[in-house]
Amino acid sequence: MFVAYTPALDLSTSAKTYKEVRARFDEIVQIFFQEIIDKGTFEETLQDLGWKKLRKAWSPPRVVAQDTKRVTIPLPAPT
Repeated sequence: MFVAYTPALDLSTSAKTYKEVRARFDEIVQIFFQEIIDKGTFEETLQDLGWKKLRKAWSPPRVVAQDTKRVTIPLPAPT
């Protein structure tokens, strides 16, 4: 399973293949921007996500660290 996530937009999707997750991710990003444009909430939404408007361009928040951690989840006892 592959997961694509962008903290800059707080969007994620998953798929069984890398190619499929890339295609899905591109699609959700397009849908996201179309929706906030259609609703008239473009600037408000980006500001809420930490974006800054510098001159006439929007700049996303910077990721200062990234890490992957493996977690063991205990299974419930059979009943």
